[in-house]
Amino acid sequence: PALLAGWYAADLASGLVHMYLDYKPCRPGTGLKELYFWEGPRDSAEFLKRQAEVYARISPFERLVYDFKKHHPFPDLLGRHSFLHLMKVPTFIAVLPLSLILTLVFALTRPPGWLMVGTVVFLLGSAMTQAFHGALHRDDVGAPLRLMRRMGLAMTRRSHQLHHDALTRDFAVINGWSNPLVNVCAATLLRTGAIRAEGL
Repeated sequence: PALLAGWYAADLASGLVHMYLDYKPCRPGTGLKELYFWEGPRDSAEFLKRQAEVYARISPFERLVYDFKKHHPFPDLLGRHSFLHLMKVPTFIAVLPLSLILTLVFALTRPPGWLMVGTVVFLLGSAMTQAFHGALHRDDVGAPLRLMRRMGLAMTRRSHQLHHDALTRDFAVINGWSNPLVNVCAATLLRTGAIRAEGL
């Protein structure tokens, strides 16, 4: 039960973070809107020069937010990144500091084994969130992930396509178990105006 609870919690975290990043507005006046709606080739010298200028003006967090938005019209971009590239941002920004804090807390408090097991599974799943997300945008995922998908422990491309079709639901990217809860949160936040469609 602790393994499954930790895996559910990691999926829930992936869905809530994904929803937040999808709907967080980019700062106006940075040039990101121009890049997003660029109509010419994106491998041209002109585009790459403009992109470098814009990226130099924004923070790493703003680039992360923009990358989430950019993968909606160009979903295959995410699938081109390596496993390690996709793991580094969630690992070093969120999971590593949290795991160090929890290691200290657990060393001082000696919690029950089931809590430590669930926490470790949660941290591992959270660290690999973007790797799972990237795998939803490519076909060559390898035997371990194909097995996890057959067992219902990992999401399929078809399941994730529901998110791309609507952009208002199914934000979780690990296994989708938490999508019913995340969908209620998203619908409520959209209805109350806490998040707005323009943020996409």
